[in-house]
Amino acid sequence: MTTLQHILANMPTVSITGDTAVCIAGITIDSRRVMQGYVFVALVGSTTDGHDYIEKAIALGAAVIVCERLPKAPAENVTWVCVADTARAAGLLAAAWYGQPSQQLTVVGVTGTNGKTTTATLLYRLFTQLGYTCGLLSTVSNHIGNTVVPATHTTPDAVNLQGLLRQMADAGCTHVFMEVSSHAVHQQRIAGIQFAGAVFTNITHDHLDYHKTFDEYIRVKKRFFDDLPETAFALTNVDDKRGAVMLQNTVAKRMSYGLKNMADIKGRVLENNLTGLVMTIDGQEAHFMLTGTFNAYNLLAVYGAAVLLGEDKMNVLAVLSGIQGAPGRFETLLSPVGRVLGIVDYAHTPDALINVLATINQLRTNGQQLITVVGCGGDRDRTKRPIMAQVAAEHSDKAILTSDNPRSEEPDAILNDMEAGLTMAQKRKCLRITDRYEAIKVACTLAQPGDVVLVAGKGHEDYQEIKGVKHHFDDKETLASIFELLNK
Repeated sequence: MTTLQHILANMPTVSITGDTAVCIAGITIDSRRVMQGYVFVALVGSTTDGHDYIEKAIALGAAVIVCERLPKAPAENVTWVCVADTARAAGLLAAAWYGQPSQQLTVVGVTGTNGKTTTATLLYRLFTQLGYTCGLLSTVSNHIGNTVVPATHTTPDAVNLQGLLRQMADAGCTHVFMEVSSHAVHQQRIAGIQFAGAVFTNITHDHLDYHKTFDEYIRVKKRFFDDLPETAFALTNVDDKRGAVMLQNTVAKRMSYGLKNMADIKGRVLENNLTGLVMTIDGQEAHFMLTGTFNAYNLLAVYGAAVLLGEDKMNVLAVLSGIQGAPGRFETLLSPVGRVLGIVDYAHTPDALINVLATINQLRTNGQQLITVVGCGGDRDRTKRPIMAQVAAEHSDKAILTSDNPRSEEPDAILNDMEAGLTMAQKRKCLRITDRYEAIKVACTLAQPGDVVLVAGKGHEDYQEIKGVKHHFDDKETLASIFELLNK
């Protein structure tokens, strides 16, 4: 059995009261999951405070309480460990409890507003095809080798994250590619992970409901690079105006990639169409199955990370050329009779939506209409709602505003916020249909042969969350069924 003394070995503490030789049966940040002999870490969250659940944890058998402030009369039958930051402590304790799994793995983190899922997924698929057993931690799903584990967050909580890394190491994984969200950095979920490298994709308007200001959002992203060790690499998109900022204080090996500016890894797009990309990377021409300039950047990031991890350049390009993108990222579907091209994309920020629409507009021929179906999530950043509507109206022939995941909000209130950003001219190009299925159906009905219907916002998600209940809803599945219905 592991003792408390063992998992506290390299963790800074303020004070310890009680027996450190006590044997530990597990560790959790959720008081509901406490069992006999567990360590309960009292996290201070944005909506709840774990300190309020200490008594419950003790009643369920907690042997150790890790907290930032001691109660007035601490129970004598448990060991109390007081720390400056319980969020960081949770990661460090979990890493020690699970035997420092990241030290047995090559872990690469991908951060940025857009492109995280595609970049991490492409890295996972690339290295798998190169012959490695790999792990993936992404918004869409987690993979332990070929085993899929459903994902609930872009980056799991610190304890679950270390547990997944332990499973990956035990399964023989050599490499792990993971999305690193700004929430995960701010909440210290990645504490205790030894990173071999970090990739920055870009940064745009998102998550201001959580971070409050754009400057704070940037600062949190940057902290991931600031904390990298000298043994790691830091790879950044030099064409993003904040790309260089990410590298300012890091001690890791600094590398850059780009299409426009001078970069260590330089790319150039030669052809860009709905069947894929032809581009040069480091002077070598290659064809890829992904579409759009935004994917050109993702491919550069993947290539750069692979080369920095010691892989042969030509081998990387050869394998990458045959790999498809992540689920729900510019996925295409052609109607069997009308030849309407449906595109499903996760674009749920103004910048991501602009990128997707710009790509479609660049590739479509004269006479092809672009009809966009878009919504905004409830209980999230309200400031981007009018911008999303503006972008959809400005860059589409027709736009249909509809529900996304309204969560606890009224869908019509969200649509009101979206419509508030439209000019009279833009409103004439828009329809408002609250029901998402009906919105997609109307878009397909309006489409003429050869037109493009973009369904944006939910991508890989197979549900709609309404009033706390998740109802099955899959954009690609819905699009396919409507195509079939209309073509009968």
